Amino acid sequence: MSPELPEEDVATLGRIWETRAGINLGPLDLIADGKARNYVLQIGAARFHGFVVRRGEAVFGYVDRCPHAGLPLAQELDRYLTPDGDLILCSWHGAMFTVEEGACVGGPCVGAKLTPWPVEARDGRIITA
Repeated sequence: MSPELPEEDVATLGRIWETRAGINLGPLDLIADGKARNYVLQIGAARFHGFVVRRGEAVFGYVDRCPHAGLPLAQELDRYLTPDGDLILCSWHGAMFTVEEGACVGGPCVGAKLTPWPVEARDGRIITA
């Protein structure tokens, strides 16, 4: 997977939508069980915006971009989940997504999916896969 878009796209967007494998995102304990955390990575001249949801020892990563309107999902830092923590919630238009697959199960984009960001928990750390 290439960590960068073509130069002309980076210059106009300033964002990229994927990262390379092997980036250490920090200790698993940075994310409380049943919660989520935002990550912004500077990669070359561009930035990657993603988030990770923790379920026990498992982690699920997604690009921070709603398939409905293209906006980041959280209006408040790290507020990606419904109050009960069962689903990912887009705070702009109320779209709801499953944690495990990123599938939209409610709101304006039913049937769409979040873009996965491959991550894994390894030796107590979160690493891009």
